[in-house]
Amino acid sequence: MWRSMEMSIYEIWNEVDLYMNDKLIQPDPVLDEVLKANQEAELPAIDVSPNQGKFLHLLASLKGAKRILEIGTLGGYSTIWLARALPKDGQLITLELSAQHAEVARANLKRAGVSHLVEVIVGPGLDTLAVLKDKGTEPFDLIFIDADKPNNPNYLKWALELSKRGSTIICDNVVRQGHVVNSESEDENVKGIRQFMNALAQEKRISATAIQTVGSKGYDGFIVGVVER
Repeated sequence: MWRSMEMSIYEIWNEVDLYMNDKLIQPDPVLDEVLKANQEAELPAIDVSPNQGKFLHLLASLKGAKRILEIGTLGGYSTIWLARALPKDGQLITLELSAQHAEVARANLKRAGVSHLVEVIVGPGLDTLAVLKDKGTEPFDLIFIDADKPNNPNYLKWALELSKRGSTIICDNVVRQGHVVNSESEDENVKGIRQFMNALAQEKRISATAIQTVGSKGYDGFIVGVVER
Protein backbone atom coordinates (compact mmCIF):
# COMPACT_ATOMS: atom_id res chain seq x y z
CA MET A 1 0.00 0.00 0.00
CA TRP A 2 1.30 3.45 -0.95
CA ARG A 3 1.59 5.57 2.17
CA SER A 4 2.03 9.16 1.04
CA MET A 5 1.74 10.56 4.56
CA GLU A 6 4.99 8.79 5.45
CA MET A 7 6.85 10.18 2.44
CA SER A 8 8.45 13.59 2.12
CA ILE A 9 7.41 15.77 -0.78
CA TYR A 10 10.82 15.15 -2.38
CA GLU A 11 10.31 11.39 -2.17
CA ILE A 12 6.90 11.75 -3.80
CA TRP A 13 8.37 13.83 -6.62
CA ASN A 14 11.01 11.18 -7.20
CA GLU A 15 8.47 8.35 -7.13
CA VAL A 16 6.29 10.12 -9.67
CA ASP A 17 9.29 10.71 -11.92
CA LEU A 18 10.18 7.01 -11.77
CA TYR A 19 6.56 6.09 -12.50
CA MET A 20 6.41 8.40 -15.53
CA ASN A 21 9.75 7.10 -16.80
CA ASP A 22 8.50 3.53 -16.52
CA LYS A 23 5.29 4.28 -18.40
CA LEU A 24 6.48 6.75 -21.05
CA ILE A 25 10.15 6.09 -21.76
CA GLN A 26 11.36 2.85 -23.27
CA PRO A 27 14.29 1.09 -21.55
CA ASP A 28 17.52 2.35 -23.12
CA PRO A 29 20.69 0.44 -22.21
CA VAL A 30 22.81 2.94 -24.14
CA LEU A 31 21.64 5.90 -22.10
CA ASP A 32 22.09 3.84 -18.94
CA GLU A 33 25.69 3.19 -20.01
CA VAL A 34 26.16 6.90 -20.68
CA LEU A 35 25.10 7.84 -17.15
CA LYS A 36 27.32 5.07 -15.75
CA ALA A 37 30.29 6.34 -17.77
CA ASN A 38 29.66 9.87 -16.49
CA GLN A 39 29.61 8.60 -12.93
CA GLU A 40 32.81 6.59 -13.39
CA ALA A 41 34.50 9.67 -14.84
CA GLU A 42 33.38 11.57 -11.72
CA LEU A 43 31.38 14.12 -13.66
CA PRO A 44 28.87 16.05 -11.54
CA ALA A 45 25.46 14.36 -11.53
CA ILE A 46 23.66 17.33 -13.06
CA ASP A 47 22.43 15.77 -16.29
CA VAL A 48 18.82 16.37 -17.22
CA SER A 49 16.46 13.63 -16.02
CA PRO A 50 15.16 11.03 -18.51
CA ASN A 51 11.79 12.81 -18.62
CA GLN A 52 13.50 16.11 -19.31
CA GLY A 53 15.73 14.52 -21.95
CA LYS A 54 12.68 13.07 -23.69
CA PHE A 55 11.03 16.49 -23.52
CA LEU A 56 14.02 18.09 -25.27
CA HIS A 57 13.86 15.35 -27.90
CA LEU A 58 10.16 16.00 -28.50
CA LEU A 59 10.67 19.77 -28.75
CA ALA A 60 13.40 19.27 -31.36
CA SER A 61 11.19 16.80 -33.23
CA LEU A 62 8.17 19.12 -33.15
CA LYS A 63 10.36 21.95 -34.39
CA GLY A 64 11.75 19.79 -37.17
CA ALA A 65 15.17 21.08 -36.16
CA LYS A 66 18.04 20.44 -38.57
CA ARG A 67 20.57 22.61 -36.76
CA ILE A 68 20.90 22.57 -32.97
CA LEU A 69 23.27 24.45 -30.68
CA GLU A 70 23.86 23.24 -27.14
CA ILE A 71 25.73 25.44 -24.67
CA GLY A 72 27.05 23.10 -21.98
CA THR A 73 27.80 19.48 -22.94
CA LEU A 74 28.87 17.77 -19.69
CA GLY A 75 28.92 14.04 -20.59
CA GLY A 76 26.63 14.34 -23.58
CA TYR A 77 23.43 12.88 -22.08
CA SER A 78 21.17 15.73 -23.21
CA THR A 79 23.21 15.97 -26.42
CA ILE A 80 22.20 12.42 -27.32
CA TRP A 81 18.51 13.09 -26.68
CA LEU A 82 18.68 16.13 -28.97
CA ALA A 83 20.82 14.48 -31.64
CA ARG A 84 18.38 11.58 -31.91
CA ALA A 85 15.75 14.06 -33.12
CA LEU A 86 17.90 15.25 -36.04
CA PRO A 87 17.40 14.12 -39.64
CA LYS A 88 20.24 12.32 -41.41
CA ASP A 89 21.61 15.60 -42.75
CA GLY A 90 21.22 17.47 -39.45
CA GLN A 91 23.96 18.91 -37.25
CA LEU A 92 24.36 19.60 -33.56
CA ILE A 93 27.17 21.77 -32.22
CA THR A 94 27.77 21.47 -28.50
CA LEU A 95 30.10 23.69 -26.47
CA GLU A 96 32.02 22.47 -23.43
CA LEU A 97 34.57 24.28 -21.27
CA SER A 98 36.22 21.16 -19.81
CA ALA A 99 38.44 19.03 -22.04
CA GLN A 100 37.85 16.08 -19.70
CA HIS A 101 34.09 16.39 -19.97
CA ALA A 102 34.36 16.71 -23.74
CA GLU A 103 36.41 13.52 -23.94
CA VAL A 104 33.77 11.62 -21.97
CA ALA A 105 31.02 13.15 -24.12
CA ARG A 106 32.70 12.14 -27.39
CA ALA A 107 32.95 8.54 -26.19
CA ASN A 108 29.30 8.60 -25.15
CA LEU A 109 28.19 10.07 -28.48
CA LYS A 110 30.07 7.32 -30.30
CA ARG A 111 28.47 4.73 -28.00
CA ALA A 112 25.04 6.12 -28.90
CA GLY A 113 25.77 6.13 -32.62
CA VAL A 114 25.25 9.88 -33.11
CA SER A 115 28.83 11.14 -33.22
CA HIS A 116 28.56 11.75 -36.98
CA LEU A 117 25.85 14.33 -36.27
CA VAL A 118 27.60 16.14 -33.44
CA GLU A 119 30.60 18.45 -33.19
CA VAL A 120 31.97 18.98 -29.67
CA ILE A 121 33.91 22.23 -29.35
CA VAL A 122 36.11 22.75 -26.28
CA GLY A 123 36.77 26.17 -24.77
CA PRO A 124 35.10 29.06 -22.97
CA GLY A 125 31.58 29.30 -24.32
CA LEU A 126 31.60 33.04 -24.94
CA ASP A 127 34.81 32.77 -26.98
CA THR A 128 33.46 29.89 -29.04
CA LEU A 129 30.16 31.65 -29.68
CA ALA A 130 32.04 34.70 -30.97
CA VAL A 131 34.05 32.48 -33.31
CA LEU A 132 30.90 30.83 -34.63
CA LYS A 133 29.43 34.25 -35.37
CA ASP A 134 32.63 35.49 -37.04
CA LYS A 135 32.74 32.39 -39.24
CA GLY A 136 29.27 33.16 -40.52
CA THR A 137 27.75 30.02 -39.03
CA GLU A 138 24.23 29.37 -40.29
CA PRO A 139 21.45 30.17 -37.80
CA PHE A 140 20.28 27.39 -35.51
CA ASP A 141 16.73 26.10 -35.33
CA LEU A 142 16.98 25.23 -31.64
CA ILE A 143 19.39 26.42 -28.95
CA PHE A 144 19.65 24.78 -25.54
CA ILE A 145 21.41 26.79 -22.80
CA ASP A 146 22.58 24.66 -19.86
CA ALA A 147 25.99 25.90 -18.78
CA ASP A 148 27.42 28.24 -16.11
CA LYS A 149 24.48 30.29 -14.89
CA PRO A 150 26.32 33.59 -14.22
CA ASN A 151 26.91 33.86 -17.97
CA ASN A 152 23.29 33.21 -18.93
CA PRO A 153 22.62 36.85 -19.88
CA ASN A 154 25.57 36.69 -22.29
CA TYR A 155 24.47 33.32 -23.63
CA LEU A 156 21.06 34.81 -24.37
CA LYS A 157 22.66 37.62 -26.40
CA TRP A 158 24.66 35.13 -28.45
CA ALA A 159 21.69 32.78 -28.84
CA LEU A 160 19.74 35.62 -30.43
CA GLU A 161 22.69 36.47 -32.67
CA LEU A 162 22.90 32.85 -33.86
CA SER A 163 19.18 32.30 -34.36
CA LYS A 164 16.56 33.34 -36.88
CA ARG A 165 12.87 34.06 -36.86
CA GLY A 166 11.13 30.95 -35.56
CA SER A 167 14.15 29.57 -33.70
CA THR A 168 13.44 27.99 -30.31
CA ILE A 169 15.63 28.93 -27.33
CA ILE A 170 15.50 26.85 -24.14
CA CYS A 171 17.29 27.67 -20.89
CA ASP A 172 17.44 25.13 -18.06
CA ASN A 173 17.64 25.48 -14.25
CA VAL A 174 15.98 28.88 -13.94
CA VAL A 175 14.05 28.35 -10.69
CA ARG A 176 16.92 27.22 -8.44
CA GLN A 177 14.71 25.62 -5.76
CA GLY A 178 12.69 28.84 -5.71
CA HIS A 179 15.65 31.09 -4.95
CA VAL A 180 15.17 32.96 -8.22
CA VAL A 181 12.70 35.25 -6.41
CA ASN A 182 15.27 36.21 -3.76
CA SER A 183 16.57 39.60 -4.84
CA GLU A 184 19.07 39.59 -1.96
CA SER A 185 20.68 36.25 -2.83
CA GLU A 186 24.48 36.24 -2.94
CA ASP A 187 24.53 33.02 -4.97
CA GLU A 188 26.20 33.79 -8.30
CA ASN A 189 23.98 31.23 -10.05
CA VAL A 190 20.83 32.92 -8.77
CA LYS A 191 22.21 36.33 -9.72
CA GLY A 192 22.93 35.07 -13.21
CA ILE A 193 19.41 33.72 -13.63
CA ARG A 194 17.85 36.94 -12.34
CA GLN A 195 19.97 38.99 -14.77
CA PHE A 196 18.96 36.61 -17.52
CA MET A 197 15.29 37.09 -16.62
CA ASN A 198 15.69 40.88 -16.59
CA ALA A 199 17.34 40.78 -20.02
CA LEU A 200 14.59 38.51 -21.34
CA ALA A 201 11.89 40.81 -19.97
CA GLN A 202 13.34 43.71 -21.97
CA GLU A 203 14.12 41.75 -25.12
CA LYS A 204 11.61 42.42 -27.91
CA ARG A 205 12.93 39.80 -30.34
CA ILE A 206 11.75 36.77 -28.38
CA SER A 207 8.47 35.62 -26.84
CA ALA A 208 9.05 33.32 -23.88
CA THR A 209 7.45 31.63 -20.92
CA ALA A 210 8.64 29.70 -17.86
CA ILE A 211 7.68 26.22 -16.73
CA GLN A 212 8.29 25.15 -13.12
CA THR A 213 9.25 21.50 -12.64
CA VAL A 214 9.51 19.01 -9.80
CA GLY A 215 10.93 15.50 -9.88
CA SER A 216 14.09 13.52 -9.29
CA LYS A 217 16.13 16.70 -9.83
CA GLY A 218 14.19 18.58 -7.15
CA TYR A 219 12.37 21.87 -7.69
CA ASP A 220 13.50 23.83 -10.72
CA GLY A 221 12.24 24.92 -14.13
CA PHE A 222 13.11 26.11 -17.59
CA ILE A 223 12.46 28.93 -20.04
CA VAL A 224 11.28 28.25 -23.58
CA GLY A 225 11.00 31.00 -26.12
CA VAL A 226 10.51 31.57 -29.83
CA VAL A 227 12.44 34.22 -31.75
CA GLU A 228 9.93 36.50 -33.46
CA ARG A 229 12.21 38.90 -35.27
